[in-house]
Amino acid sequence: MDVKIINPFLDATLEIINDLAHIHFEVEQFYIKKDECGCGDITGIVGLSGSVKGTVAVTFDENTILYIVSKILNEDFTQIDDMVIDTAGELTNMITGRAIEKLTKNGFSLMLSVPTVVHGKNHRVSHHTDGPKIAIPFSSSKGKFTVEFSFDREPKR
Repeated sequence: MDVKIINPFLDATLEIINDLAHIHFEVEQFYIKKDECGCGDITGIVGLSGSVKGTVAVTFDENTILYIVSKILNEDFTQIDDMVIDTAGELTNMITGRAIEKLTKNGFSLMLSVPTVVHGKNHRVSHHTDGPKIAIPFSSSKGKFTVEFSFDREPKR
């Protein structure tokens, strides 16, 4: 996978989380994901269309999303509720939107769908693309989350 595609997601994620929650996460080694298992407890998913079809998913461990939402909203969240679900979706939307801004400079023309959120232990994250699923894990002393994305191998004609 080309760094011209990976780096926009990596940079956008760090920028959004730092700007909104003022938390620094370390980037771990990215990998090609082979299954559809959510790597955490709650996942925001955004579809992409345009010059290529794709999907972006951001999966948070429960403690991580609770901490991030608490920092963003300056309120103590102790369980996944509607506000946490909405914020997970909006974070996914913002990360994807920022990555798309960066990808546009590399010749992509993409539009986002409305985010959906799934949660619960062992939930599935399906990309419905024929390209590899790239997963970028992030970690800090406050927890971990993973950004994953996949694009069709061939652009639309």
